[in-house]
Amino acid sequence: MLTKDKSLGPTLPNTGLSPEEQDLFSNARPELYQPYPSEVVEKFINWVRANSLWLLAFGTGCGAIELNPLMTARYDAYRFGFQPRPTPRQASVFMIGGYASVKTLKRIIRSYEQMQGPKFVVALGICPVNGGMYWDSYNTVNQFDLYIPVDLYITGCMPRPEVLLAGVLELKKKIKEGRADGHNRYIQNLDWYKANQKRIIKNWDMPDYNW
Repeated sequence: MLTKDKSLGPTLPNTGLSPEEQDLFSNARPELYQPYPSEVVEKFINWVRANSLWLLAFGTGCGAIELNPLMTARYDAYRFGFQPRPTPRQASVFMIGGYASVKTLKRIIRSYEQMQGPKFVVALGICPVNGGMYWDSYNTVNQFDLYIPVDLYITGCMPRPEVLLAGVLELKKKIKEGRADGHNRYIQNLDWYKANQKRIIKNWDMPDYNW
């Protein structure tokens, strides 16, 4: 039954959850990020975002091995304002390294939805583009942007740390120009993304926020 909460707008009850669990999960649809009315202020905010990239690294496969060198003295990603955080709620950049199985996709979706917006997704390697060497596997996700929006692809098998740094610089450029809009695309097309997610994930055994 649809209810009305003045602070949240239209909401839906978390059916199927115990009373104790219902308060642990959101029951309101996510909201679009609205740019600041002043273009100058919005450009400044985007500049700040681009220079404060907090990374949530999700090492699904072989791509994860190329992430660690970024934080060493040789590549020193910190000089670009790019450093890892331990939880989704502290991160603004979701970097997915390598292929993803159907089982892993559920965790990827939940991690992405827990991040605060605006947020940006970077996919490493050829596998998130078309499945790579696993393109005909029954249990591998081939086209990643059907399930969550991707703001930047860094192709290769696997891309070296130098290429990852080049990708970080490209992401910074897109953020400054206001072109990294995956967060809003996910909300605008939420029903389409959810239908795609549930088409491939047969045992959707997680609280669904009822949207």
